[in-house]
Amino acid sequence: MFIDEAKICVRGGDGGAGCVAFHHEKFRPKGGPDGGDGGDGGDVLLRAVGSVATLSKFKKQIHWKAKSGAHGSGDCRHGRKGRDVVIEVPLGTSVRGADHELIADLVNEGDEAVVASGGRGGRGNAAFATPANRTPRFAEQGEFGNEKWILLELKLLADAALVGMPNAGKSTLISRVSRAKPKIADYPFTTLEPHLGVVGIDGNEFVLADIPGLIEGAADGKGLGDRFLRHVERCRALLVVLDLFNAEGVEPLEQERILLDDLARHGGDLIDKPRITVANKIDAGPELYEDLKSERPDIDGISAATGAGIEHTMRRLFDLVSVAREAEPEREGFVLHRPEARGFTISREGATWVVRGRQVERVLAMADLTDADTLAHVRRRMRSLGVDDALMRQGIKAGDEVLVGDISLEWEDDDDERK
Repeated sequence: MFIDEAKICVRGGDGGAGCVAFHHEKFRPKGGPDGGDGGDGGDVLLRAVGSVATLSKFKKQIHWKAKSGAHGSGDCRHGRKGRDVVIEVPLGTSVRGADHELIADLVNEGDEAVVASGGRGGRGNAAFATPANRTPRFAEQGEFGNEKWILLELKLLADAALVGMPNAGKSTLISRVSRAKPKIADYPFTTLEPHLGVVGIDGNEFVLADIPGLIEGAADGKGLGDRFLRHVERCRALLVVLDLFNAEGVEPLEQERILLDDLARHGGDLIDKPRITVANKIDAGPELYEDLKSERPDIDGISAATGAGIEHTMRRLFDLVSVAREAEPEREGFVLHRPEARGFTISREGATWVVRGRQVERVLAMADLTDADTLAHVRRRMRSLGVDDALMRQGIKAGDEVLVGDISLEWEDDDDERK
């Protein structure tokens, strides 16, 4: 089954914990701290590869998690970094966050995007040794890996696309000009998924996509074609196929109006793409085509069943594709790189003071708050970041609740300690 949309949960590996250890060696009873750092957690990456055609694997597996980093140990031995998880996706996969913001667009072989970063490994006590504190008895815990839901959308990478109403003969056409083998039958919506075929013209090739039939209002969600319009977005040219014997009795020019209106309302530049319009099934009604031709001389006639007129149409379509290729020789991928925000913000939610900021939240998230030495280090670190002064300027009082990330604290005045 062709799957072109999937929602998955990705989580980076947790960082390993730092180690509290002291060097012990004969004749050196006070060798000093030598606890090593924990390893960073692994990342979750998406990689575009040509050997994957759909997003079907995500129907069976929704949750993807990278490996956690190993803990540090004595003798300053650092933990091993967690192994990354690389998820292979088809060329043309777009990645969006929970707010539908575009995170990445992977269109070329080997394009990669980190969608969930691993947590940082905690530092061992050797990293906290200073002239004032030569024997620190605390270390950092590993940071949790980043976790999020992301939406994957596949947009086929084709040079040209067949656009038409149901039973216009698009599947028969692509099966004649390529080795694609779509399902063909005499009832509406035979094509339930896009198909790709490679068309050869005088030693040259281009990729042609057969898009499921569109009906009026497809851009608004009617019929089956609305969810497949995204596959037309990446095509360089369009072949609009009109049905001379439409089952619903819709005239060819009215079919063209409906199709172009849906393309325009879908958005993007679909309506501005170079296109050719042809009338199919001329073998069954040559007189109908002659009437259409007298009104619209620019519309060529073809017969997907007999092959009449197809070679000429494919040559015209290849010419459009060639011009578009020269104007856009290489499709470029896109990966959003958002730098980590610096500083912090303070807000009030009822009686609670809320402190937000990655650096401040990380200090508490990686601390063992049950240990007295660690708590003292956290207080010093928060003061050095300016959190204490900022809260006092805003009027915090002893006993007030302070929320940092998911951790709730009670504010205590320690004027003597600050002096």
